[in-house]
Amino acid sequence: MATFLYKLGRLTFRRRRFVALIWVALLAAAGIGAATASTATSSSFSIPGTEAQRAFDLLEQRNPGSSADGATARVVFKAPGDEKVTDPANKREITGIVKELRSGSDQIAEVADPFERQAVSQNGSTAYISVSYKVNSMELTDKTTDALKDAGKDARNSGMKVEIGGDALQVMPHTGAAEIIGVAIAAVVLVITFGSLIAAGLPLLTALIGVGIGVSSITALANVLDLGSTTSTLAMMIGLAVGIDYALFIVSRYRAELAEGREREEAAGRAVGTAGSAVVFAGLTVVIALVGLAVVNIPMLTKMGFAAAGTVAIAVVIALTLVPALLGFAGKRVMGRKARKAAEAEKSPEPKPNMGTRWARFVLRKPVWVMLVGVLGLGVIAVPAASLEMGLPDDGAQPKSTTQRQAYDMLSDGFGPGFNGPLMVVVDTKNSSDGKAAAARVSEEIEAIGVAAVVPAEFNKAGDTATIVVIPKDRPSSAATENVVHSIRDAGADIKSDTGAEVLVTGATAMNIDFSQKMNDALLPYLALVVGLAFLLLMLVFRSILVPLKAALGFLLSVVAALGAVVAVFQWGWLGSLFGVEQTGPIMSMMPIFMVGVVFGLAMDYEVFLVTRMREAYVHGESPGQAIVTGFQHGARVVTAAAVIMMAVFSGFIGSSEQMVKMIGFSLAVAVLFDAFVVRMAIVPAVLALLGKKAWWLPRWLDRALPDVDVEGEKLQKQLTVEPGSEQGPGDGGGEGERRLVRV
Repeated sequence: MATFLYKLGRLTFRRRRFVALIWVALLAAAGIGAATASTATSSSFSIPGTEAQRAFDLLEQRNPGSSADGATARVVFKAPGDEKVTDPANKREITGIVKELRSGSDQIAEVADPFERQAVSQNGSTAYISVSYKVNSMELTDKTTDALKDAGKDARNSGMKVEIGGDALQVMPHTGAAEIIGVAIAAVVLVITFGSLIAAGLPLLTALIGVGIGVSSITALANVLDLGSTTSTLAMMIGLAVGIDYALFIVSRYRAELAEGREREEAAGRAVGTAGSAVVFAGLTVVIALVGLAVVNIPMLTKMGFAAAGTVAIAVVIALTLVPALLGFAGKRVMGRKARKAAEAEKSPEPKPNMGTRWARFVLRKPVWVMLVGVLGLGVIAVPAASLEMGLPDDGAQPKSTTQRQAYDMLSDGFGPGFNGPLMVVVDTKNSSDGKAAAARVSEEIEAIGVAAVVPAEFNKAGDTATIVVIPKDRPSSAATENVVHSIRDAGADIKSDTGAEVLVTGATAMNIDFSQKMNDALLPYLALVVGLAFLLLMLVFRSILVPLKAALGFLLSVVAALGAVVAVFQWGWLGSLFGVEQTGPIMSMMPIFMVGVVFGLAMDYEVFLVTRMREAYVHGESPGQAIVTGFQHGARVVTAAAVIMMAVFSGFIGSSEQMVKMIGFSLAVAVLFDAFVVRMAIVPAVLALLGKKAWWLPRWLDRALPDVDVEGEKLQKQLTVEPGSEQGPGDGGGEGERRLVRV
């Protein structure tokens, strides 16, 4: 592989104008596609194989056009002072709004009058209008949402407080200025790392081009592939981070080759041939982790994974082609001023012990202590993970300034927290001899469980399907509400055996519970698949069994510690105000499996880049201890910069108004912090120091069976040694060319 990438690097360096033109054309084509594509009208959420989904499908089948999964809204009214919503003036105002809503859009399926549906609180202070739509929230037109927003204007003028909840006013998540700050921090880190504005700008430019192509492609295909708004956010988050990192690895190696006196084209070839190999395998681990999300069998998550994986693949190809091409345009300005002066004076500065070298030597002196401190430290941080509670955030997790959150709080105060998460019980009476009696028994069983309210059953036209609305006593994301769902389902099994009627529990709350359960069930198979495939890939890269095993175990430690930090902040509320967490609650159910997928791939970036350099030094004759020092001498600065950049980019998403995006940004930033600086920088060299030569042991039969991908460039070195002419630049002698081949 190193030989192929070496040739690719030289080719793209020579044909830089053509390569740059191709990427500009691709960016323009993707941008035009995104600008001309029709707006995405749907972002369907389905969970195949769950009871909640079966109930939705049954309702669609028995009540065609009922739009069981259509958008909903609740317009909540609270009378001022000691007044009541039932007072004549207030009642007249609310009744008028009901009429306005009914005539406000042809997308409305039903508007329920609160005075006819008994949607008035016992003390008369609060009432709500339930609005259901024929389409989901992403398909609502501006006219429809504007009519909903304008509905309460007159009532507000009369003194009533009016807020709107539900998913009908779902808004696109925004990250605000924090995301820009993240990119700005990345730029500062790059300038400090390289000491050159040109070298610092290259990774940023290429990463933005890659993300631009990826996100524009997702936007262009959003309507066709039914992609949600979060898909492009995730792709941008990951694509920007890995795009900067991969380009950073190539540029750093290119500068190192130039510092050794190589000609620019030769340096580009060697940079792509060596660091490029690490980029390819690091990218493959990220892609495996993201594509592996398909194992969960949730279409939305699968699409998010594939879209983000596509953006990562673009970042890899850009690092291997566009980066060396732009290095050709940059000339010697890619080097810092001191390095350029040294090159003009034909002096190759002797490498001085840097912080990475000093740290590696310290670890070699105290490997046991370093390993113990690292493992125990992460172990302590991981303790809160034992209290992990999972669910999906509802309007109660929204910022207090939003109308959705205020409507949520008004309903909780006026009717009880359960009104924010009603359950829909679907009774299939097709195989029952007495459907009405069966539905009546279901209502009795539910009341016996202990809930706030049970609305009498309503049958469809055919009389073979009944729906019963159940109001729990507690909030939607609570453990008590989850227990109610399980109790109804347990009672349904007995009812089916006695009456033949099937009982199914659905609704947004039940769907969230089923989603969380499905994520729990999929976690171990997904973990086994991703870690197993990545283990094989790393075994191929490092020609070792213990090094990939150590990499996988180190990752598990860092990801559990990151989960502990997430629980402490978002579930327990520790430092919550610092990160804008206004409402604590269960951790988003997709977080553990999502974090395993994304963080595993990102963690392997540092493992591959850092340990590949150690392996390279070991293969070229250095002792195991010296190889660790060499790896840190050349890789620690770059890996540190890459980790800080990644943390800065991810931290930018903590400023999002969307709880899901905020939690993802925080978890990934913390996981990178733990994995890069504790696991890869401390635990990994300590373990390698303790293992010595055993770290690179591979059974002979396995060594013969595994294909040799030549990540270290050993074959490339031999080839270039045989052909020293390819190494020489103007004025170089053959002997000098030979001496420069000591390290590739």
